[in-house]
Amino acid sequence: MKIVQITLAIITSAMLLSCNQNKEKMENTKQELEAIFPKGELGSKDLFTGNAYFIGLVDADSTFTTAIGNVYFEPGARSNWHSHPAGQILIITDGIGYHQIEGKPIEIIKKGDVIKCPPNVRHWHGASADVGLQQLYIIPNTEKGIVEWKEAVTDEQYSANKK
Repeated sequence: MKIVQITLAIITSAMLLSCNQNKEKMENTKQELEAIFPKGELGSKDLFTGNAYFIGLVDADSTFTTAIGNVYFEPGARSNWHSHPAGQILIITDGIGYHQIEGKPIEIIKKGDVIKCPPNVRHWHGASADVGLQQLYIIPNTEKGIVEWKEAVTDEQYSANKK
């Protein structure tokens, strides 16, 4: 009788372990992002390649001269080259993507990363080809200006030099 109980305990433990491993595999391979904020409005095709959605969360005013918002990039979507007179901070809240400062290699960015874009420096950011990207943007000192948009990031630039 004791041998049967031990055998059942071992089989049950093995089954539970197997279920937990399968659950972890499913969670690690999911490509749907968890949204913290509403998706927002579709960004202009003049400023983004692919579908990028944005929503402002904090509008700049004379007390808080900082703009804060959320952008969701679908897989493959990216911003044009652009710069910010007072710089920009990005906080990646989900997904995988890329960020590049002009003249430097493309960086892979993912959930939990914080990226500082220096003032008046051309850069772009967006989702990886296979997984979307969710980010918060913070633009300080908006009295200096918000953003200066430039040309689109080409497919060759987007695909080049990824780590």
